[in-house]
Amino acid sequence: MDKIRIAIAGYGNLGKGAECAVSKCPDMQLVTLFSRRQPDSIKTVTGVPVHSMADIEKFKDSIDVVINCGGSATDLPEQTPMMAEYFNVIDSFDTHARIPEHFQAVDSVARKSGKVAIISVGWDPGLFSMNRLISQAVLPDGKDYTFWGKGVSQGHSDAIRRIKGVKDARQYTVPVQEALERVRNGENPELTTRQKHTRECFVVPEEGADLEYIQNTIKSMPNYFADYDTTVTFISEEELRKNHSGIPHGGKVIRSGASGFENKNRHLIEFSLTLDSNPEFTSGVLTAYARAAYRLNKEGVCGCKTCFDIAPSYLHPLSPDMQRATLL
Repeated sequence: MDKIRIAIAGYGNLGKGAECAVSKCPDMQLVTLFSRRQPDSIKTVTGVPVHSMADIEKFKDSIDVVINCGGSATDLPEQTPMMAEYFNVIDSFDTHARIPEHFQAVDSVARKSGKVAIISVGWDPGLFSMNRLISQAVLPDGKDYTFWGKGVSQGHSDAIRRIKGVKDARQYTVPVQEALERVRNGENPELTTRQKHTRECFVVPEEGADLEYIQNTIKSMPNYFADYDTTVTFISEEELRKNHSGIPHGGKVIRSGASGFENKNRHLIEFSLTLDSNPEFTSGVLTAYARAAYRLNKEGVCGCKTCFDIAPSYLHPLSPDMQRATLL
């Protein structure tokens, strides 16, 4: 059986996770990696060759799917439509409010090129999105709740690092346990942003930095911390490396509702993830959807898709016959 020829675009935490994820799939072969950095400056774990992102078009006949591991803020809105002109492509675009806009931009290119592009792949958006959709469909009389964490928010951590006097930092999003238990008890509470999550910040200050200024700047930062109960703890660089070097995350999607004409029977649907490594888990989801994109394109499908459009059978390496025999 011919292997699916995979390329990875970008070699940050997500790209490195994808390199490992692809290596664990017997039906896939990692052909190359694309980067905006100087190719000879990058040493990959598997020894796969690295090429310049500027040369990506030259590989249009030797790659089946590109796993695009760029960032959502500026990379993916430009890169994914460009890649969809030449390849089947997967991305993890996670700016929820801009997904419809991103979908339209990618779809117009992928339909013209005859390729499949699957966007917003990961766990949220992604696996959490599917659980919200399924839960609403089977339990229409109910209420949705999503809790994130405890986990490192890379974007919030970066925002702290940009503050004057901060040498390094990690920020954790933490669910409020009282709110979580109220949901699990079937109370269906109306919860504000502050009532659902707290923010924990561990900050390494530069020598002589104004600690009060740093703390006040963090706690008053709009769109990041101002709407949350936020704690700031100053620690040493050694403690940060020892206790906060990983990128864990996770969360829960819950739907609480009722059935019957009198709504006497209560039901709770809960999907939960606990992740030691956010980027490594996300890259595993991306890799599974790369398989789906390849299979769909082989069937003549084209255009942009999301997780809502992909049948689960396309994700698994087993044949449909074996899936029915062993998993159903």
